[in-house]
Amino acid sequence: MTDDAVQIIARGPRAVAEAAADAIDADVRLEGATYSILEEDEDHDVWRIDAFPTSQEEIDGLVARLGEYPDLRVVVEKLADADWLAMSLSGLPPVRAGRFFIFGAHDKGRAPTNTVNLRIEAGAAFGTGHHGTTVGCLIAYDALLKARRFKRVLDVGAGTGVLAIAAARTGTPIAVGTDIDKPSVRIAGENAKLNQAGARFVYASGLGHRAVRVQAPYDLVFANILAPPLVALAQDIKGALVPGGIAILSGLLRTQERRVLAAYRSRGFRLMRRIHRDAWAALVLVRA
Repeated sequence: MTDDAVQIIARGPRAVAEAAADAIDADVRLEGATYSILEEDEDHDVWRIDAFPTSQEEIDGLVARLGEYPDLRVVVEKLADADWLAMSLSGLPPVRAGRFFIFGAHDKGRAPTNTVNLRIEAGAAFGTGHHGTTVGCLIAYDALLKARRFKRVLDVGAGTGVLAIAAARTGTPIAVGTDIDKPSVRIAGENAKLNQAGARFVYASGLGHRAVRVQAPYDLVFANILAPPLVALAQDIKGALVPGGIAILSGLLRTQERRVLAAYRSRGFRLMRRIHRDAWAALVLVRA
């Protein structure tokens, strides 16, 4: 970890920002780096990359990668010694995604009575439900629920646990989530208790953990991570699914769809649907 928490911000045209994001994804030194990309000013074609490095190596790598694009304005800002994440979340509005309504403690009184209400507290974990990738997964899942239910659901890269919790709250008896970040696993478990959801979360990289294998095969797998690990896990996700099972993949940019789709189609998956939110994509695939 760095002594001082920093945020790296880069602004520029969409094409340049997306190219820089692809470069970050392709850099093996930055495989674990957390960043987002979004449209900041539609009228002036200003897109923004926000990165939150957790080591000096990530800081150096991100600054070097972003610095390769002269049309990006890059700044590194020191974050104040305060609970900046909680402060930022306090200003986030609730999110509606199909039948799901995601809110924090500050909006507890605003939850409707005709939705599946999920109270999600982020703490130090990634994924409050506000990000376009998570919303895309929930919209895709909501559409699937109109035709069927899923007995066994796996959430790879669970973050705060919102997707596994959504599954448990809509009738899935076995919902398992994994994450490579120990605080996220703890926070996801706390969120499951807050929502009285029977979802279990484990600290694991990939799908080899005993708690994951013992419940396989799954009817549905969420994988809301990044494009490179989505490609790397294609065979493992296929192996974790029943024939005819569904994979909802996200965490990838629209520009990365072709690469991810190629990895899964080569393993017999068929594309059912794609959902776009801002620069992000969610893919709904069926295993042969």
